[in-house]
Amino acid sequence: MSTSVIVPAAGSGVRLGENRPKAFVDVGGRSILWHTVFAICEYSADDWFDLDRIIVVVPADLMVAARHEAQSAADNAGRGTEVVVVPGGAERSDSVRAGLAQATGEYVLVHDAARTFTPAAVFERVVGALLEGHPVVVPGLPVVDTLKRVDQGGRVVQTVDRSVLRAIQTPQGFTADALARAYADAGDTATDDAGLAERAGLPVQVVEGDPLAFKITKQWDLRLARTISEGRD
Repeated sequence: MSTSVIVPAAGSGVRLGENRPKAFVDVGGRSILWHTVFAICEYSADDWFDLDRIIVVVPADLMVAARHEAQSAADNAGRGTEVVVVPGGAERSDSVRAGLAQATGEYVLVHDAARTFTPAAVFERVVGALLEGHPVVVPGLPVVDTLKRVDQGGRVVQTVDRSVLRAIQTPQGFTADALARAYADAGDTATDDAGLAERAGLPVQVVEGDPLAFKITKQWDLRLARTISEGRD
């Protein structure tokens, strides 16, 4: 299974409240980006998929720093994986499109740099569903909180049936053709790449996600990530 992994890491991380872009924030002595690239390389170590290259997408002024972090992680993983670093755009979709231009192989995974602790089993479930013939595969978790739709004044309009809802994570997996089609047909932005695939008329399969695949977005998430990192030392 010849695969490229695109790692969008061009976000400013304003909600995190640190003095640097999110991908370069320290967790356990290494950057978030370092941890994520290292993990991707480790996941491919058992040869359950053929990792062609990792494509890291960052702000243009951070390409040198990102190349150092990503290549250091790949070298430490001992996989000799090719790492490509490209400049991102103003929106997530712009960044993924830039990464897609560098992708090789039959399949493409898009994995948020900030989902540092995503277990290998999630990657395996996504890849397994792709191999079963699904063109687009995303991991997701059942929603556990009660959800309510409200109007502009904050008044509840409806209680939403959470049993049919999933909180979607990454990696999101695509056949190369499916992701290219999703971006060719994209008329606007989306919060995830599977959303563009849906708009292009492609079927999207959900597999089981994992709570450890949480996204480091706010200070609470960062504290949790650092606690997890300390527990693994």
